[in-house]
Amino acid sequence: MSRAVAAAARPDRALHEALLRYVLRLGDTSLVLGQRLGEWVGHAPTLEEDLGLANLALDLIGQARLLLTYAGEIEGRERDEDALAYLRDAPEFFNLALAEQPNGDFGCTIVRQWLMDSWQLEIYTSLQESTDSRLAAIAAKALKETRYHYRFSSGWLVRLGDGTAESHERVQRAVDELWRFTGELFAADEVDERMVAVGIAPPLSTAEAHWSARVDEDLRAASLKRPAAQPYPWHGKRGVHTEHLGYVLAEMQHLQRTYPGARW
Repeated sequence: MSRAVAAAARPDRALHEALLRYVLRLGDTSLVLGQRLGEWVGHAPTLEEDLGLANLALDLIGQARLLLTYAGEIEGRERDEDALAYLRDAPEFFNLALAEQPNGDFGCTIVRQWLMDSWQLEIYTSLQESTDSRLAAIAAKALKETRYHYRFSSGWLVRLGDGTAESHERVQRAVDELWRFTGELFAADEVDERMVAVGIAPPLSTAEAHWSARVDEDLRAASLKRPAAQPYPWHGKRGVHTEHLGYVLAEMQHLQRTYPGARW
């Protein structure tokens, strides 16, 4: 049992709930993003990219399994990773809104992935030092995969952004469209503050500074412009989602909802 779970057994119920919500946010974000990438299987521009996106999706779903299993243990209601993935409705998901956005064209998917990879790279790097030993171990494993994800997405960002006039225009349009969702990545709330206070999670302000520098460097290499900061009405990590999440879950949860409790 990790130190965080042991602490949760003590009277500080608020800390217990904050830890549960924090782990769900990480797990839900990886799960939904993995589901989105899975939609590319059989549809990517080339076989190599088809396999590459499929591998990214499998890595993300693997991370989600570890995180949701841990969340189920923290919750203590005997809900395993499958129950948390398939038997919750959209308002009960706490993924970042960026992860649920539609794939669009290949360039749009690359931009979304690059933004998410850059964020996860900073979060998982810091979480290796978490006072929660279980979370630190999950982060260490996920970081190895995320480094590869980032190389894949940032490499394609530069290739497309600094490529033909059409590829540049499409990728810049995707950056302009998706940038409004990046504000949520570093918008700290009471859950984040509680996690920082006990050393479980890193301060988002520190992660934001590193993320911003990395993003600016990649945009320059890709000959792309950084959009201005924009207000946003969505706050996925608080359960307030765009209309797209419902469609993602309807497809992902179809078999389990149609045949409850079915086993292969």
